[in-house]
Amino acid sequence: MRARTLLPSFGLLIPALFFFLAAGSQEPIYRTTLTRDGRGIVRHPGPADFHRGALTQIPVYHPGKTESFKVDLRGYDLRALNLDNRLADLMMADFDARTKWPTKLPKGFNPSRIMDIGKNPGLGVRELHKRGITGKGVGVAIIDQGLLADHVEYKDRLRLYEEIHCIDDTAAMHGPAVASIAVGKTIGVAPGADLYYIAETHGLFQPDHKFEWDFSYLAKSVERILEVNRRLPEKGKIRVISISVGWSPRQKGYAEIVAAVERAKKEGLFVVSSSLFETYDHKLSFHGLEREPMTDPDRFESYRPGLWWIDRFYMQGTIAGLPRETLLVPMASRSTASPTGPRDYVFYREGGWSWSIPYIAGLYALACQIKPAITPEIFWTKAIETGDFVEIPARRPMPPEKEIEKQAQKTLDDVMWWAKESSKGKDLGKAMAELYNDQTGQRVETMNEADFRFWAAGQAREIVLGDTKPHSLKTIVNPIRLIEALKKLSF
Repeated sequence: MRARTLLPSFGLLIPALFFFLAAGSQEPIYRTTLTRDGRGIVRHPGPADFHRGALTQIPVYHPGKTESFKVDLRGYDLRALNLDNRLADLMMADFDARTKWPTKLPKGFNPSRIMDIGKNPGLGVRELHKRGITGKGVGVAIIDQGLLADHVEYKDRLRLYEEIHCIDDTAAMHGPAVASIAVGKTIGVAPGADLYYIAETHGLFQPDHKFEWDFSYLAKSVERILEVNRRLPEKGKIRVISISVGWSPRQKGYAEIVAAVERAKKEGLFVVSSSLFETYDHKLSFHGLEREPMTDPDRFESYRPGLWWIDRFYMQGTIAGLPRETLLVPMASRSTASPTGPRDYVFYREGGWSWSIPYIAGLYALACQIKPAITPEIFWTKAIETGDFVEIPARRPMPPEKEIEKQAQKTLDDVMWWAKESSKGKDLGKAMAELYNDQTGQRVETMNEADFRFWAAGQAREIVLGDTKPHSLKTIVNPIRLIEALKKLSF
């Protein structure tokens, strides 16, 4: 099924906002502070304090777990630990400038080297920078958590920092990361672009500590960016908004954010979010890529399907049920600006769409620099046309035919069970059609059980055999070829 990311796509916003709970019964405070003319910085949030004391042992990496930060070493003192036999876990770790390491580390694990490699946006982006293609003269807007406005990666090009319904007292982890991925001076995709930033919280914390989504505040933030943009000179306009979250019709404020995005599109801004596919007529689809920490970010062969969707890739031989023309961009093993200090960095081993979205926004800023008349649709078409691919090897040998049949039958039973579970409260034929449409991209209204079972049986066998054969991973964005192709356009 399509990965519909309704939470912030890295799944990290809500935990980062629970700082106020330590104050006991204190009510959360949401700030809205705007500049008078759409320029300037209304507040300089202080750095986050990630000093977390000493660990008695580091976590064990469990690939099946779904939570973020499976081996979280940020801010910990590890100096008393013997980590000689923990190489596998360390290679899956998140860490930062405040992590204190033992004198002796396992051979093959070099945190400073991993941090340096992770600062490279990869796929030839730095070669474009050498050619003067940096996004200069282009405005990039970001709506996210509280920002460490003074970080060296972007402070010189931060043209606006405002807050709309923002609960963050200090800088949060998400904001500095997305800002630096998009426009960071040394680690960003578009290091010459201007940054316009609004810190905003997508809802309300209730007295029982539950979070109630409300995207009307996000809509107000988009409208504010449009208001600011109307005052900017033609050269230097904001051309793209990066929003690392998605929204659903079932959530409060859905109509408001959909309307705001439509207004932004009409005014010539590209809105990149986790809901990109839905907001651009089911035509612009993306997904994120994994990279092991010590591999070269500029080599396409370094990339693999993201850790949280690689199983589905092998099962289906496609991009996890997404449309065939899906743009793949880096997502994992990224070093970003840290919220802990203006010269601090943090390495995130696993990633989500939150890190892919500002990457795409940065690429669009590069495109706008060389082709000011570019549109999102032309950009996306050329990105797909010029994209690269790599062959992903099989993960296991072919099992005996009896075993294949046994596993295929079990998979078919699971599919039928899921179809019937999904139909509770509605028509079974429609539920089966929804599953069929989700996997094939077709648009049928209903299916009878015999037809669905026949189709599902073929799918079940393909799923069982999926990881016994190699697959092509495509289409990986190729920034150099993309920019060269855009240069040749005559509009």
